Amino acid sequence: MTPPASGHRPSFGVVVLTQGTRPGDLHRGLASLQQQTGVDLDVIVVGNGWRPEGLPAGTGSHYIEENVGIPAGRNAGVPLVDGEYLFFLDDDAWLPDSDFLANGAALLAAEPGIGMIQPRIEDPADPASPTRWIPRLRKGSPFHSSNIFSVVEMAVLMRRGVFDATGGWPAPFWYAHEGIEFAWRVWDTGFRVWYAGDLRAAHPVIDPARHEEYFRLNARNRVWLARRNLPWPFSWLYVTTWMLVQVVRWRSHPERLKSWFGGFRAGWRQHPWVPGERRRRIRWQTVLAMARSGRPPVV
Repeated sequence: MTPPASGHRPSFGVVVLTQGTRPGDLHRGLASLQQQTGVDLDVIVVGNGWRPEGLPAGTGSHYIEENVGIPAGRNAGVPLVDGEYLFFLDDDAWLPDSDFLANGAALLAAEPGIGMIQPRIEDPADPASPTRWIPRLRKGSPFHSSNIFSVVEMAVLMRRGVFDATGGWPAPFWYAHEGIEFAWRVWDTGFRVWYAGDLRAAHPVIDPARHEEYFRLNARNRVWLARRNLPWPFSWLYVTTWMLVQVVRWRSHPERLKSWFGGFRAGWRQHPWVPGERRRRIRWQTVLAMARSGRPPVV
């Protein structure tokens, strides 16, 4: 895939979110952005509870005094960068190929129905990349491209207008499953979300359960995902299905189930919206589109 030969240089607003705890990884990611060719970049590093320092020349910074969570941190960077497209990069991810963003822009230009792209994610140090990085029910080859209904959030690119139409990442989630809601919202704007097996980004293989709150937030945000987005009866079907999946998956780990059900209860007791946030569920048309594509919102 090569950029169009029109002489137009695509422009990206790039948001890199960090807490400042992985300076080596952060600089590796920023260096990979500096090596991108054929595009104009406006890069900002959002310090989530950390004041960015020691950044490469030409890289902007934004300091958030307290950690506001991953989705809200990403949202905070968007108004501060210019570009017809947006690219979100986690601080421990990087781009091995210098034409990654140019090729991503070429794909968006060639396919006007695609609103957001998740590339193939791999760890160069570990060829056995986790299948969870392929956001499909039927995983298949990581090199196979397809429509998807969730994204692995560590490296995604999209049209800026689509981001604006979605309302952004779901700020209340803090961590876990924000890539599902965000993808659903992109579909709800009338655009598709695409897994591009021919584009690659890199990220180390890390167990997501390393986070202390993983199991609780996993459950709470599943409930919030349904409450915020799905019409009845899909909201109840989605939550019930995932409750059964977790019971089967972790039946030999009662401590995990205890944390999970604590989050499950919190998902019903706590409000999944921030004050003043527009409350709207996805359209029935979007639900039907998901079902026709093999991903009905019940699992």
